[in-house]
Amino acid sequence: MTNKAKKWTLILIGGSVFMIAVLTAFLNGGKIFNFKSDSENQHVSSAENENQQENQDNNLKDEVSQPKEPSIEEDIPSLAEVYKDYFPIGAAIEPRYTTGLISELYKKHVNMLVAENCMKPIEIQPTEGNFTWQSADKIVQFAKENGMELRFHTLVWHNQTPDWFFLDKDGKPMVDETDPKKREENKELLLKRLEDHITVVVSRYKDDIKSWDVVNEVIEPGDGNPNGMRNSPWYQITGTEFIERAFKVAREVGGEDLKLYINDYGTDNPVKRDHLYNLVKDMLDKGVPIDGVGHQTHIDVYSPSIDRIIESMKKFAGLGLDNIVTELDMSIYSWNNRSDYGDNIPEDIIQLQAKRYKELFEAFKENKDILSEVVFWGISDEYSWLNGFPVRRTNAPLPFDRNFQAKPAFWAIVEASQ
Repeated sequence: MTNKAKKWTLILIGGSVFMIAVLTAFLNGGKIFNFKSDSENQHVSSAENENQQENQDNNLKDEVSQPKEPSIEEDIPSLAEVYKDYFPIGAAIEPRYTTGLISELYKKHVNMLVAENCMKPIEIQPTEGNFTWQSADKIVQFAKENGMELRFHTLVWHNQTPDWFFLDKDGKPMVDETDPKKREENKELLLKRLEDHITVVVSRYKDDIKSWDVVNEVIEPGDGNPNGMRNSPWYQITGTEFIERAFKVAREVGGEDLKLYINDYGTDNPVKRDHLYNLVKDMLDKGVPIDGVGHQTHIDVYSPSIDRIIESMKKFAGLGLDNIVTELDMSIYSWNNRSDYGDNIPEDIIQLQAKRYKELFEAFKENKDILSEVVFWGISDEYSWLNGFPVRRTNAPLPFDRNFQAKPAFWAIVEASQ
């Protein structure tokens, strides 16, 4: 090989090496040489892992910050199933909840329903002689299709009863009447309207509904009557006769298979409880067919004591009566508290609620011989009446949250069944 040829060969080899170096630099982020010690390799690997972990954390934060869509957890226990050896588990429902995702929550977890509003007098007979059944029938049908028992709430109440019940034949308020003869005529007119209402309603549903709230919230010691009676138009016009008549007509029309209850809130309060006890005992002595007492059990995370709740049930059981929990929920606020946690309910409050629910259901289970039904007033925090009472705010009184997910309260209730 000539010297000139050797020279060109070296130039070509050098150029190739240079091109390889440039290409390597391009592939390694611009560095012509990319030799690293073991420690440097470890550092780069660690940095890459940190970057990867940071990206994963950011993705997780994005997922958490996104609003969760409501869904039903199919792989958790059914409340009705875990308490099947003790008592039915029920919940209040509105007609619009018989379809859609919320309906699946009822189907999975309860085996008893009660209408929250649509079976009250103003909904069923808004004007005299004109009965509207569509909403009530919808709940009856939903219960039948899903093998659920039903409760009726309520035949007689001072609230959500249309005004026409309490107007005389001239359209004047009966409570304003002072003439003794006309007052007696008004009493009979009101009792006749009561009889007609109960006769029509019980006749329609007696084959589908066995558990009935006949009268609701007739005791109110704060109204000043010596016997503790609520000073409602019912009481002002008829005394306690409306209670006697309501139970007797319900029994006559519905037969012996119906279970007839007097329902009230605050039955754990000794003063109110004793007034109710005296009323019921007097009715029983007169032969009024009362089968049991419904304890609404709207309580909170602080009070009342569970011992007081059970003590009241035992007192009525002493009269040979059944007890049921008719409207259970547990506010996260004490009774006189009007504050609002908003979207930031403290974790200790959520855990306190769970603890209370567990203790409550343990007590229910231990006293199943005097307690035949437990019914929640709703099923999800999203639709609780306590979001608007006594003030509008965020409340969380039920076992499932606003996305229909099981709360610590749910798991505490399940644990109590074991």
